[in-house]
Amino acid sequence: MDFNTGEIVSLIKREIAQYETTLAMESVGRVMEVGDGIAWIYGLKTAMAGEMLEFESGEMAQVFNLEEDRLGAVILGDYFKIKEGEAVRLTGKLLSVPVGQNLVGRVIDPLGHPKDGGPAIVPEKYRSLESKAPGIADRQPVFESLQTGLKAIDSMIPIGRGQRELIIGDRKTGKTAIAIDAIINQKDQDVLCVYVAIGQKESTVASVVETLRKFGAMKYTVVVSASASEPAPLQYVAPYAGCTIAEEFMYNHKRATLVIYDDLSKHAAAYRQLSLLLRRPPGREAYPGDIFYLHSRLLERAAKLSQPLGGGSLTALPIIETQEGEVAAYIPTNVISITDGQIYLLPDLFFAGVRPAVDVGISVSRVGGKAQISAMQSVAKNLRLDLAQFRELEAFAQLGTELDKATERQLERGRRLVEVLKQKQYKPMPVSDQIAIIFAGVNGYLDTVPAKEVQRFEAEFLPYLASKYPDYYTSVAQTRKLTPEIQKRLSEIITEFRDNFLRSLRS
Repeated sequence: MDFNTGEIVSLIKREIAQYETTLAMESVGRVMEVGDGIAWIYGLKTAMAGEMLEFESGEMAQVFNLEEDRLGAVILGDYFKIKEGEAVRLTGKLLSVPVGQNLVGRVIDPLGHPKDGGPAIVPEKYRSLESKAPGIADRQPVFESLQTGLKAIDSMIPIGRGQRELIIGDRKTGKTAIAIDAIINQKDQDVLCVYVAIGQKESTVASVVETLRKFGAMKYTVVVSASASEPAPLQYVAPYAGCTIAEEFMYNHKRATLVIYDDLSKHAAAYRQLSLLLRRPPGREAYPGDIFYLHSRLLERAAKLSQPLGGGSLTALPIIETQEGEVAAYIPTNVISITDGQIYLLPDLFFAGVRPAVDVGISVSRVGGKAQISAMQSVAKNLRLDLAQFRELEAFAQLGTELDKATERQLERGRRLVEVLKQKQYKPMPVSDQIAIIFAGVNGYLDTVPAKEVQRFEAEFLPYLASKYPDYYTSVAQTRKLTPEIQKRLSEIITEFRDNFLRSLRS
């Protein structure tokens, strides 16, 4: 019998090739210890930092600590299902979250599972949770305005698309209310919003979602929730998941996006909990040494992209809760140094009925007038100074000192400006209306109107202006400027309405 040697060799080679392709090498380790959302595992020598692990029970975890003889992982799920001695395998993947249009209008957990009782989400694609912030060449200066609809903020602390503006203050001073108003005001502005709730009560998150639905804002909003009842690993992951979802729209859909992190104080506390459980050395206030990097790598991802990359933007509004107004604490100072300004809310103003309770003294936007339209710039340029002087004079007047006529006038105008800047919750105002009423306040047209009647004056004046002078709105929308002609006509209409208003008060 003749054998064809070449044929036999090729047959053996083909069999070996098929065998090699079907052979799957798998690294498997064992759980040494598990508890409080942390698992210690041995046997996974080739694990990477941040790699995903899969337990025999089906739960997932992420590698956090790489040590010589074991590794520490945070469990992204129910750690009660995991037992000591259970097998764990490497997946070779980093943590990714579902992104895309399917998430819009939904309430999800940080891993993309629905929390609103709706159908399961079919992800268009997955995106890695951690991504590099755009470099200098990939950015452009912030110049487009992101209107919050709040007079006090849009006039004195303007926010631009691509900016990072911190909202900071004690609990129950209206921080979340400002963020929700900003989301509601993005209606018809083509801005995709992501609200990230970290460590909040489920009832609070439900209330926020209900408010957004009521005002039609859920049509362009994704809510990512890791509530107080959920384990620390999910609270740690939540802001990165929200940022990743927004990045997909910024990079691939070339859209403007707005992300609210509510709040990063609880995020830092969740990370501290994980770090202490993993026996990482504690530092100031028991936070680990890399706590600054935790927030800097998140907030640096906010940007206004360059035109070659599509010009999309990610605006970040992180929220920090202070204790008794202590802005010099560790986490507040860290986040202040990372952001492009802060909106500081004062409890004294809040309880005095000045809402939003913005302290114009230490609130600042480092982008400034570049993020305002010209009309608002021209009207509000001296507003901050006038209010600061009013606060100083008001403190002086409380000493009972006799005041001259000029000081009295300044105090009276200041009181009216404070009334002008007051605004009810969930009532964001179009920028043209803001300009008109601030114009009336700073130019002294309200000086003869009793301070307690200023808000009523505003409520009646704006519909009057819309009916009498509709051209004003189209002109401001198109030119974004207050021309001398517009100012003259605006002055006439304000004077005419004010005289009628004062007559009606006297009668």
